[in-house]
Amino acid sequence: MSGLIDEAGSYRRGGVGVPEGSHVIYLASPADRLPALMGDLFHWLATSDAHPLVASSVFHYEFEFIHPFADGNGRMGRLWQSLILARWSGLFADLPVENLIFPHQAEYYEAWQESTRQTDSAPFIEFMLTMIFDAVSASVAPDAPQVAPQVTPQVEQLLQAMHGEMPREALQDALGLQGRKSFRERYLKPALADGFIEMTVPDKPNSRLQRYRLTDKGRQLLQLRREG
Repeated sequence: MSGLIDEAGSYRRGGVGVPEGSHVIYLASPADRLPALMGDLFHWLATSDAHPLVASSVFHYEFEFIHPFADGNGRMGRLWQSLILARWSGLFADLPVENLIFPHQAEYYEAWQESTRQTDSAPFIEFMLTMIFDAVSASVAPDAPQVAPQVTPQVEQLLQAMHGEMPREALQDALGLQGRKSFRERYLKPALADGFIEMTVPDKPNSRLQRYRLTDKGRQLLQLRREG
């Protein structure tokens, strides 16, 4: 979070809400309660006998509910779940939760909101377990000939042009494109929607610091194209 907020790594000092359009759909815990709430959460994690798949999902949900930082709570909660899972099984070192969630962001936020509405983390846990199950199933499937997914020529051109983390302007220049709207609609949005690329600042799509990079799925597609 360095460079994105003034006090990176410190609990927020004031109130914060979760916006949806022009409305605040959730008002987080008061700032003066954060040390106690986070202490309770870490104590629960250390002493819980819940299975790590469930415990990590509960921790993720409760972290977001507490919302301890001024910004970046989403990415930190997903990072913590990744760390908890990776300590349980090395398989998850290669399956970060951020990557599992990115193609399903709308469903992710809907599951969190439904758990908050019900005051029950079960909907969020069920969603996370489904995402994890799908990812693990794909990673341990028996060896079989891989078939490159069908993508539009525009998306494939975008993937071929990507090198490291690139801002939108640099991608447009690399492709020789002028129209910003056409680039977003025909190149950027489809590649993001299909999970071939990701944002470096997913919580703030319009951030001036926004960059785009290939995901594992995008790199696999390029590899399949080269091998084919």
